[in-house]
Amino acid sequence: MSSSFFIKAKQNPKFAKKGKNATALKRKGEGDATGKSKVRDKKASSKYNEEISSDSETEGPEVSRKRQSQEERDYGETPQEKKLRLAKLYLDQLKEEEENKAENDSFEADLIAGRLQEEVLEQKGKLQRLIAQDLEAPDASEIRVLRGHKLPVTCLVVSSDDKYIFSAAKDCAIIKWDVESGKKLHTIPGGKKGTEDKHVGHTAHILCMTISSDGKYLATGDMNKFIMIWEAETCKRLYKFTGHKGPVSGLSFRKGTHDLYSASHDRSVKVWNVDENAYVETLFGHQGAITGLDSLSRERCVTAGGRDRSVRVWKIAEESQLVFHGHEGSIDCVQLINEEHLITGADDGSVCLWSVNKKKPLTTVKQAHGCHGDAGLEQPHWVSSVAALQNSDTVASGSHNSQVQVWKCQLNYRGLEPLFSVPLPGFINSLKFSSSGQFLVAGVGQEHRLGRWWRVKEARNGIYIIPLKRKPPNPAQTNDTE
Repeated sequence: MSSSFFIKAKQNPKFAKKGKNATALKRKGEGDATGKSKVRDKKASSKYNEEISSDSETEGPEVSRKRQSQEERDYGETPQEKKLRLAKLYLDQLKEEEENKAENDSFEADLIAGRLQEEVLEQKGKLQRLIAQDLEAPDASEIRVLRGHKLPVTCLVVSSDDKYIFSAAKDCAIIKWDVESGKKLHTIPGGKKGTEDKHVGHTAHILCMTISSDGKYLATGDMNKFIMIWEAETCKRLYKFTGHKGPVSGLSFRKGTHDLYSASHDRSVKVWNVDENAYVETLFGHQGAITGLDSLSRERCVTAGGRDRSVRVWKIAEESQLVFHGHEGSIDCVQLINEEHLITGADDGSVCLWSVNKKKPLTTVKQAHGCHGDAGLEQPHWVSSVAALQNSDTVASGSHNSQVQVWKCQLNYRGLEPLFSVPLPGFINSLKFSSSGQFLVAGVGQEHRLGRWWRVKEARNGIYIIPLKRKPPNPAQTNDTE
């Protein structure tokens, strides 16, 4: 309470007396004092100036009393009433501070509760952030292109912090890109066939790649049946895994771990421990070459079975699998949206949304990218890649019709609505959303990643960064909110 008002200190009479004497001495010695006495006078004057500066001048008792009586007249209160008033102001201030603190604590508690609720929903596979309704198609001038590969881009990944893109192609090379500047940070060149023992990198087409959630490891798989493990920061090769008997077509790190799942045309799924540089186990079940694989946090992965037209969920710990059917053609790609839902694309032109709790698709969009061919002989455009913005209602698909289609998932994934399409010059071999949902990356080539039976005219190999623009706020809604 005492800190809220102050009483001016009285002037020290000793200093006042000394000040008068110093002035008198100075006047007396103006005409006949020696240089020595002048120096002493100056020192004395300097001393007093340091002790009593203009900023610390004090009022005399009479002035202080006048000021106090003036304040009393202004407020019409006695000294006792003044103390009570100031004490009340001080208590009100304390009360306001406590209320503000309580509000901040409540906000933080609600924030933490919200995050915990999201984590629970995410683990249950029921988290669906509604983002799609705010998205709009970007202008062509806003799409950035990264060029560096000599042959069609086959696969790519985005680091979890959205700072880097890793891409691979049929030229057997791996390139690390800086997202902000678009510059190459590192290139691991491809080698010639037959130089596997000498060359550090790949000597065959790279079909798949994945990066661990902490950004420590990068894994790549090729047509030569090899899996290579790289240090993502330096692009230094650490390990080389062998064991598959066919091209490695799918790779995924289990989120939050360094457990690696791999799939191959040899119809098997293998589990590896990268920290220990160790093979763990092999799982069988598909009747045809596996064409895609994905995983999230649970100890399970999903695979696309290509020509056997099945999607399988592998429960690693239980050594069991769930089998799903729904496409009429070869299933070419698969991606998990959350722990309970996934999206697939096939060469019959369809895109399907699935729940791991139902054997049939929740919804199927046929001819998702339209058709081509003469009248009466139309064939649907092949869906060659899919991507999902995790735990949201936004997914995307790519085809050899040189279009990326962005979709909105309806509530509880009961349907798919087209949002907008983005034209790109080539075969869309790979799609990945950034973790933040700020952009979508497409790997484009002149032909499909697995073969040369279909080429896109006027296609250009490259990595395309597509910004996911948000619609400007509606003025009417803004005014209503205010």
